[in-house]
Amino acid sequence: MLMDNPPHPHDLLWGLAPEQLPADAPSWARQALAAGQPVVVRRALCEPGLVAVGIRGASREQRLATLMPLAAIQRGISPHQLRPRTAGHWPALRALVEVAPLLEATGLPWGPTGSVGFELATGVPVLHAGSDLDLLLRTSGPFERPRARELLALLERTRCRIDLQLETPSGAIALREWAGDSRRVLLKCAEGARLVDNPWQALEHAA
Repeated sequence: MLMDNPPHPHDLLWGLAPEQLPADAPSWARQALAAGQPVVVRRALCEPGLVAVGIRGASREQRLATLMPLAAIQRGISPHQLRPRTAGHWPALRALVEVAPLLEATGLPWGPTGSVGFELATGVPVLHAGSDLDLLLRTSGPFERPRARELLALLERTRCRIDLQLETPSGAIALREWAGDSRRVLLKCAEGARLVDNPWQALEHAA
């Protein structure tokens, strides 16, 4: 599959070679790339021609932030291109099948990220019985708070914990936080995290 162009946060990219890592990169990171595993796009500022990415190892502690040349990208997959063929063995995969119709009904691009997205994209068995289901819903325009509360209530009926992020043009916010009562919410963007009133107008009001 081909990715969105340019890469977005949570996209999975193939093509970064072990020899392109910094000299002090851990051996497990080089082994992951040598095995053909993808990297995941992360939020961070970087120079033109580069994209900020992360490498995941076999354990939760094995995570490495690095940079990837755009020219090295061979292929990529976005979360909204990932769907399970069957419900699978783990609760997170069964929950994904269960909530798919709810997210399809929004009419917005969505898909799994985190461990679920990684396993669906690669076939590498990283899930376990306690794995959460991480989801991304891309919202180019405002996603009203009453609608967020309704969606959160539906998602909370599932068999495992679901963490959904609303991707806005300015960054991402947690559905759980946007559905709450706080006037300001935490927006995660390339420049860092900041509290905003309206995540869809954050760029307009940025200092």
